[in-house]
Amino acid sequence: MWYLLKTEPGTYSFADLQRDGETVWDGVTNPQAVKNLRGMKPGDGLVIYHTGDEKRTVGTAAVVSVDDSDAKTPRVKIRAGKALAQPRTLAEMKAQKFFAESPLVRMGRLSVVPLTEQQYKWIGG
Repeated sequence: MWYLLKTEPGTYSFADLQRDGETVWDGVTNPQAVKNLRGMKPGDGLVIYHTGDEKRTVGTAAVVSVDDSDAKTPRVKIRAGKALAQPRTLAEMKAQKFFAESPLVRMGRLSVVPLTEQQYKWIGG
């Protein structure tokens, strides 16, 4: 499976993840986003997306482990991947027909978004 994780770069950026190597992705409260976190498995591919003024994909990561012992606040350990050679903006993603039904487009405030293999590969994952 593949997912897009949104983060505010002023709070925790992809550069921070690269510096740290690994981090725990937690603090998500939206029920659908929590469900998406709970569905993750070690090895799943991730795309890190900067919100705010950037609104673009910036890098990749992978799921290391999932602790869903607390159903309300799962904790997913992720490992940094590579910076994307060609970041994709939200506008570019919205222009692709294969994103038309994506929660990224339909539920803009969702912070953990599942991706299809086609979407993940197009982004550069």
